[in-house]
Amino acid sequence: MAIIEISGLTKSFGELRALDDVSLSLEKGQIIGLLGPNGSGKTTLIKILNGLLQPTAGSVSINGMAPGVGSKKIVAYLPDRNALPDYMDAKKLMDMYQDFFEDFDRERAEAMIRDLGIDMKQTMKKMSKGTKEKLQLCLVMARQAQVYLLDEPIGGVDPATRDYILRTIISNYNEDAVVIISTHLISDIESVLDDVIFIKEGKIVLHRAADDIREEKGESIDGLFREVFKC
Repeated sequence: MAIIEISGLTKSFGELRALDDVSLSLEKGQIIGLLGPNGSGKTTLIKILNGLLQPTAGSVSINGMAPGVGSKKIVAYLPDRNALPDYMDAKKLMDMYQDFFEDFDRERAEAMIRDLGIDMKQTMKKMSKGTKEKLQLCLVMARQAQVYLLDEPIGGVDPATRDYILRTIISNYNEDAVVIISTHLISDIESVLDDVIFIKEGKIVLHRAADDIREEKGESIDGLFREVFKC
């Protein structure tokens, strides 16, 4: 059963059309790669799903709801840049998440934060960019959400941490949920993907199961991506 239904979705910023008549039906129990170069419309689509942007045309439904207050209760969102208060440390951030989200699992968050060696008492202001990204991911993945929207979750971290992050995503997401990972770092995540969406200049150019791509095309998702998006 589809948990996300998108029909004829268009988003324009003045004369720039960031999304152009996008239609998708996405089911639970999948990790989906939303793949495209910078400027292809990935972040715009994720922000619309999270209710941060309004469509110019078309419709979006998440578990039968338009994006808004109701959907935020079941959607966990990781933005592509830090959105947490600089003066807070990990403990205060967990307090905040516990207040805001009924599905937040504090024990799980604490375990992930310890695994990554993050100082619970260090404020965000004093953390490196990579540590901020790790902490933000821990908070998001500690929710028992139905939809996870992860915008460039591995963009600013080292390869060893990328492996940990991917393991964290696989082992912590609710199996009745859908995880959407937006990235242009295909080779790093393709092993965890069930489904693949290629987006180019605001249009969906491919939506297939990852295994079907490998079997039918006889190549990796990264290889096909390089063909489709070559300059």
